[in-house]
Amino acid sequence: MQRYLRITQYSVILSPMRTTKVVSITMPPPLFEEAQALAKRENRTMSELLREALRRYQRERDWEQIRSYGTMAAEKVGVKTEEDIVNLIHEFRRERMRDQSEAPQEG
Repeated sequence: MQRYLRITQYSVILSPMRTTKVVSITMPPPLFEEAQALAKRENRTMSELLREALRRYQRERDWEQIRSYGTMAAEKVGVKTEEDIVNLIHEFRRERMRDQSEAPQEG
């Protein structure tokens, strides 16, 4: 017995309003040509390519802020090397174990 799959195509408009904004940008012709070639190689539209570039740029900026905060915090506590971090971790763990062993036992 053969079975057939019936495929029906529906067009549904979920919202009459646009969910995107049209933006015009300028760039030097060589950069534009590189962007076009990259979009073509990756089978993307220019819009997709530029949206992804902006998302990556924003992520990089976020990480720059995190690194900057980490550097500032490390300087405050005198951390200069990875060995300093390892030593601080060991010191913290020793203190925590000492505090736990000195705590009154319930039972």
